[in-house]
Amino acid sequence: MDNREHGEENRRVRNTPFQVRLPLFVSMALVVGLLLGATMFAPSTTNPQGTAKSYLKFRDILSYIDRDYVDTVNVEELTDYAITKMLEKLDPHTAYIPADELAMARSYLEGDFEGIGVEFNIFKDTIYVITPLSGGPSEAAGVQAGDKIIKVDGETVAGIGINNEGVFKRLRGPKGTKVNLTIQRNATRKPLNLTIERSKIPTHSVDVSYMVDNKTGYIKVSRFSANTYQEFMTALQALREKGMEQLLLDLRGNPGGYMDHAIRMADEFIDNGKMIVYTDGKGTRYDSKTFAQRKGVFEEGPLVVLLDEGSASASEIVAGALQDNDRALIVGRRSFGKGLVQMPIPLNDGSELRLTISRYYTPSGRSIQKPYKQGDTDEYEMDILHRFENGEYFHPDSSLLVDSLKYKTLAGRAVYGGGGIMPDVFVPRDTTALSEYLSQLYNKNVIREYSLNYYQKHKKELEKMPFEKFNKNFEVTDKMLQEVVQTAKASGVEYNDAQFQRSRDLLRNHLKAFIARSVYGNDGFFPVLHQSDEEFLQGLKHFSRAQSLAAGSM
Repeated sequence: MDNREHGEENRRVRNTPFQVRLPLFVSMALVVGLLLGATMFAPSTTNPQGTAKSYLKFRDILSYIDRDYVDTVNVEELTDYAITKMLEKLDPHTAYIPADELAMARSYLEGDFEGIGVEFNIFKDTIYVITPLSGGPSEAAGVQAGDKIIKVDGETVAGIGINNEGVFKRLRGPKGTKVNLTIQRNATRKPLNLTIERSKIPTHSVDVSYMVDNKTGYIKVSRFSANTYQEFMTALQALREKGMEQLLLDLRGNPGGYMDHAIRMADEFIDNGKMIVYTDGKGTRYDSKTFAQRKGVFEEGPLVVLLDEGSASASEIVAGALQDNDRALIVGRRSFGKGLVQMPIPLNDGSELRLTISRYYTPSGRSIQKPYKQGDTDEYEMDILHRFENGEYFHPDSSLLVDSLKYKTLAGRAVYGGGGIMPDVFVPRDTTALSEYLSQLYNKNVIREYSLNYYQKHKKELEKMPFEKFNKNFEVTDKMLQEVVQTAKASGVEYNDAQFQRSRDLLRNHLKAFIARSVYGNDGFFPVLHQSDEEFLQGLKHFSRAQSLAAGSM
């Protein structure tokens, strides 16, 4: 997966040996003091005396540690560790984000960020530019796809084991500040020195939208961020102007984000007055019901939604609302099952607590959240792997298709709970062309490296070619495949002929797609990639059923 400067990594607090040796109850002593310190005995609505008593106990222990403990203690680091361990006793999605990580965590959902505007990947311990973002300062300064960034402000960044976070720290920065890059380009012997002034860079959560044929539109939404609804509406209206009569909405791999953007998107498909989602928390404070409120752009016409095990939270709200209102046909596999609502609570040191306050339910009454055991986050995190081991990637989980989990849509169709959204049409994961050899080509970045190099060598002729001509006529030759094999050997990937033959056609498609990406961006990448995408192809086959659903005849 490519990265942008605003990308987010999942990180855990690292535990030093010293921290591990300290008794856990001492760690816990610091936690409540921090969380309650900003409010100084703010009364608990359920047990005010117990909360105050616990605070006094933890405050005393913290004082003893600070004053009398034999070794010097890093209180801030220990506190972060203690908070993390405490929250593990709750649900899997309540989380604490330290102050120094909060900006990175928020940036994933923000509409734009400030930096130089490049999409990059790390090949062989070197930062490669996948593409300069359109309209950004890197593009204006002459940065090109395939460039290698070897120095940033005079500091060598190649061959030092740099990771994504290290790149973010060096390339991001306030608007108006400058950064000096030393770039190695294949066409030049000497490195190039470029000075780039950082600026605000727009980011996109709608990866691509295009007309598959003269009546079928396609939109892929990768997350629900601050600009998602606006981007979605722009794409939807553009497709309508091109004659779109039916839509394939791709929410695969979408981890969610802002709930209000998901609700507004669903409202574009659902009649006024129909429920979209409701929440239920402790008491009634965080209970809510949300209904469609306006005339949407596409409330009629066949609608197919692609979903998989990577679709979570806000994407499940959209899919569940469309399914329960009989507005869309869901195609793919059971979604992730993240149906807990978090409220961000700023703390006095600049950190943030994201506390679960309620659960999401679809209009039929299904809880989106999959089952979990409090305190057992490891088992919860292994759920996706267990689905694979149990065969759910290849056939529906029959244990979930029971009467106790059955609900009814508005038209009386049976839908099932159990965590996540169950598809109307199950599509098994296609593994026929996958192999360990192909996986190694990806793990070693061979496919992307070769595609970038090919683009650099044939840049002039490729950029003169309209995408329609490229898509129809460009072929990945046997010679190119052998060049990939040689590139792989140089990267330490041992050749396996049986696995190569098994993956040959898929490898051709992926190479063509990544070459198209260098030339045409996502507008070229996805249409090529979809030619070997079984879930996409299956989605196209079910518009007649979606039409019957929209007409109320199913």
